[in-house]
Amino acid sequence: MATKSTGGIEKTKSTEVKKKLNVLIVDDDPSIRRLHEMIIKRIGGISQTAKNGEEAVILHRGGASFDLILMDKEMPERDGVSTTKKLREMKVTSMIVGVTSLADQEEERKAFMEAGLNHCLEKPLTMDKILPYINHLLGA
Repeated sequence: MATKSTGGIEKTKSTEVKKKLNVLIVDDDPSIRRLHEMIIKRIGGISQTAKNGEEAVILHRGGASFDLILMDKEMPERDGVSTTKKLREMKVTSMIVGVTSLADQEEERKAFMEAGLNHCLEKPLTMDKILPYINHLLGA
C-alpha cells in the first residue's frame, strides 16, 4: 500500500476500512449529499444526512453521535461556520471536516477552521481526498 505524508495525515491508496465509520453529511445540495453518501458507502461506512446546519444541531440534541461530520460552509438556516461553533459548544468531539468550494480562499478557510473544524477540503470530495482523514480517524 503506497503512502504519502501530508501534515500529519498519511495518504493511502487502500479503500478498506476495518471499522464501520458513522458519518453525518451536512450539505444543502442533494447531489453533493448523494456523492458523499456514495463515497462513505464505498468504504463500508454508515451515513446520515442533514440538509442544513440546524438539522445537524437537532440530531445532536437528540443524542445522535458520529465519528465524522462532513460540513458544507454555505447553507440556509444555519451555515457551516455557526453550526460548527454550536456543535463544539455542545461538546461534540467528532472530527469535523469542512467541505466547501471556498477552500482555496484563505480568509474564508481561516474563518471556517477557527469555528472548530479539524480539517477543510475543497469540493468536490473524492475518495483520494477523504480517505487519509478516515484512516487517521480509525487509526489505520
